[in-house]
Order: sequence, then structure tokens, then C-alpha cells
Amino acid sequence: MHNVTVALSDADRGVYEELELRLARHPSESMRFLVTRLLAYALSYEEGIAFSKGGVSSTDEPPVSIRDLTGALIAWIDVGSPTAARLHKASKAAKRVALFTSANVAYLEGEEIHRKADIAVSILNATFLDALAERIDRRTAMELVRSGGALYVTIGGKTIEGETLAKSLAAGQG
Repeated sequence: MHNVTVALSDADRGVYEELELRLARHPSESMRFLVTRLLAYALSYEEGIAFSKGGVSSTDEPPVSIRDLTGALIAWIDVGSPTAARLHKASKAAKRVALFTSANVAYLEGEEIHRKADIAVSILNATFLDALAERIDRRTAMELVRSGGALYVTIGGKTIEGETLAKSLAAGQG
């Protein structure tokens, strides 16, 4: 179990929050994946957001979701390299679908995915994720700033810089 406090300053979306997060790490989950889940949550933060109750091993739920007050799924936020079938299912189940990954998503370009062009893909640099993973302990306090797509994460007085690159899964775009 990782307890992470995030002082979030997302200037791109006008979101400024103090987040107290508990992330359970599945035995098969890499630290890079855990950090990507953490960033996906923070950079998508809004009322109703939650980590999956089934954990990362659940094939029926996204790692992060946003639900309205009635419990209806508003946003499916996936992490890593989901299959085209999983993204197809996600885009039928939720109004919004987002993917946070460090992988090359070219494998999805020829696939049939419902509302493919509407899926928001954020590419994170693997080196950036690995540098963050090295600094995450069981209890971690961090500052996360996003401005103009640039990310600045400060942990223990050290700032690690990265960025989010937006990509479209629609053919010929990105």
C-alpha cells in the first residue's frame, strides 16, 4: 500500500487540490504502471473520481473512473497498453475515455474502436515515469504542476520534469 499526498496545481485545467491517495500495488504491477495510474488520477481529477475497486487485475473496470452522483460511469481512464477490444468496450460504456501510457499506441491505429477519435491519449515519457518511480515510497508527499503540457513533480526537494503529449487514435492524426 502506498499513501501519497499530492499538492496538485493543474494550470491547464484550472484545478488546484490537495489529494490524499491510497494506492494498492498489485503483485504483478510495475512501479512505472503505479506511477502512471497515480498521474492519470491526478491529471484527470474531478468530483467523482476513484481508483478501481477490483484493482489493476480487473478486466471489467478501468484503473481510474469518474462517476456522477447516481453512480453512472462518466469517464473510463485506462493506463498502459489496453487492447483495442477493451477501449472499444470503454467507449461504449462511458461518455469520455482517456488513456495514459508510455507505450507507442501505433498498434491501435488500424483497429476498430467505437468513437476512436474521441479517446484522449496522453503519452508520458518512460524515463520520466521511471525517475518518479524511484522516488515513490510507502509514504510520499509530492507537488505536481502542469502548465502548457509540461509536468513538474517535486518529491523530497527534487524536481523531475516531463510532459504529456496528446495523441489522437484517428487515422492520420496525432
